[in-house]
Amino acid sequence: MRVEKKVISNLTKCYAIAPLTYQGEPHFLVAAEKVDKCLLFDADGNEKDVVWSEPGGVMTMVQVPDSDGQFLATHRFYSPNDSKEAKIVIATPIEKGNWEIRTLVDLPFVHRFDILVRNGVKYLIACALKSDHEYKEDWRFPGKVYAAVLPDDLSGFDEKHQLSLTVIKDNMLKNHGYYRTEENGVPCSIISSDNGVFLFTPPESAEGEWTIEELISDAASDAVLVDFDEDGERELAVLTPFHGDTIRFYKKKDGVFKLDYEFEEKREFLHSLYGGMLCGKPVLVTGHRKGQRDLMMFTYNKEKGAYEMECIDKDCGSANIYHYVKDGKDMLVSTNREIDEAALYTITE
Repeated sequence: MRVEKKVISNLTKCYAIAPLTYQGEPHFLVAAEKVDKCLLFDADGNEKDVVWSEPGGVMTMVQVPDSDGQFLATHRFYSPNDSKEAKIVIATPIEKGNWEIRTLVDLPFVHRFDILVRNGVKYLIACALKSDHEYKEDWRFPGKVYAAVLPDDLSGFDEKHQLSLTVIKDNMLKNHGYYRTEENGVPCSIISSDNGVFLFTPPESAEGEWTIEELISDAASDAVLVDFDEDGERELAVLTPFHGDTIRFYKKKDGVFKLDYEFEEKREFLHSLYGGMLCGKPVLVTGHRKGQRDLMMFTYNKEKGAYEMECIDKDCGSANIYHYVKDGKDMLVSTNREIDEAALYTITE
């Protein structure tokens, strides 16, 4: 594996990343966890615009489907201990240097969210890390998962006219992990908490109910489904526990996920996660934010019947990762939060 690294920004406490199709071209967004900017880059990693300068507190950004550059984002989630004023906002491009920002919904402690489209209906699914707190590290109030049908026209929403949400699952302690996946062509959500890892499937119609399946009951910070050994059935890769130090791979046996492999090295504060294809192989890429702060890639060696790890970067403290392909080359964007660096990696064999 050959890695070429390009530092594209020194954004303070950079955290969130999202793809964005804008003016017919692929772009991506990078935004800060603390009070700092949201930046727009082209696919080569060139900065093209400043979407906002503050308030920051951005955990998640997701493009509104079928839009030209419109996206939703969390604002004011500065940490698990400072997120009572968190909300989801709508960002709409007007012209270069001018983006309209309006409130979609106030949602304290909202950490992850997504927009899933099934049978032409857009569903918003939003995950609150907790429900309340009264002091630092107060975890007495478990988080929840909310959902709503997202209208095609978002122009009517603002601070005084907000989207109504419905709780579809509660009692989700340390409700941290989110990853989009597909089951039989239907977009789904993998949501991880201290209570386990769950697969959420949107209803077939706007009047229907969400389906929720427990994949494992073990505590998890994040998880992803990938067929690492290429036997036709996906394995579950898990970072555990909340902001934890352990990487596990679960394999289905008799229809139930069972622990198959645990990485022998402990890596403090595991956080970033990508699961999918890279250089023609199914991989798990993850980074941790304390200790060595490495960005690592895991693959399954079929000849040895074992998982193997390679290091992509060292001492970077990756918070989130986004993968895309450009001109036939695999690209990874990493928000290396702990060194205030957004980096673009070109990965080749």
